[in-house]
Amino acid sequence: MGEKAIPIYPCRSIDLTWEFYKTLNFEQTFRQTRPNPYLSVRHGDIELQFFGWKKHDPSASMNMCYIVTTDVDALYEEFRGGLKEVLGRIPVRGLPRLGPLKDTSYGLRQFLLTDPDGIQLRIGQPISDDLSHAPAPQGKAARALHTATLLSDSKEDHHGAAKILDHLLASGEPLTPSERLKALILRADLAAHLNDGSRARRLAAEARALTVPDSAAHADDLRRLSDLEVALPHLDTTANGA
Repeated sequence: MGEKAIPIYPCRSIDLTWEFYKTLNFEQTFRQTRPNPYLSVRHGDIELQFFGWKKHDPSASMNMCYIVTTDVDALYEEFRGGLKEVLGRIPVRGLPRLGPLKDTSYGLRQFLLTDPDGIQLRIGQPISDDLSHAPAPQGKAARALHTATLLSDSKEDHHGAAKILDHLLASGEPLTPSERLKALILRADLAAHLNDGSRARRLAAEARALTVPDSAAHADDLRRLSDLEVALPHLDTTANGA
């Protein structure tokens, strides 16, 4: 026996949806306009289908799908490169948007991609045999970073995550260069989501000025910082993306 699940999502326009997924190097496998708009796209073993529905509200979308891959880094760079080539920057907020690639505390290396209709693809690769949540770290700073990351990534509670990091950065708690770098970049990312361009730029500049002993260990963070630096000048002038 062989089975394959293919999600079917609403979209406002199959033409606009195709333009977005074409940017990510998907191929169009089926398209019809009558009797009802319908679109099917594919990238390797990833297949998505869409039906046109003009009443669809992207801001209220709760549609999502988890995609497991054997090479999440390559897929991330392909999607990131396609978006950057077409848009000139990585959309870090609004719709569409591409989240950072990172190792999670629950055994996955993953990123989040949200399309123009609010459809969220969570794309990851197992990096552990144990996919349960790891215990929260004991240190105050490490625990705050852990909690803020979970709130931001799992619940998209940007206000809650920002509040935790603001308290951490203002508390005088001694932070290692690594902890400060992570806190500043995540807080800058949250500020972008909250449309606070001036704070995002200030935090990104502070993060860029930091020196960390092993920059290779922070490749994911520094890549996100670079994407933020390119996107932030557009933050105050665009309504649906950065």
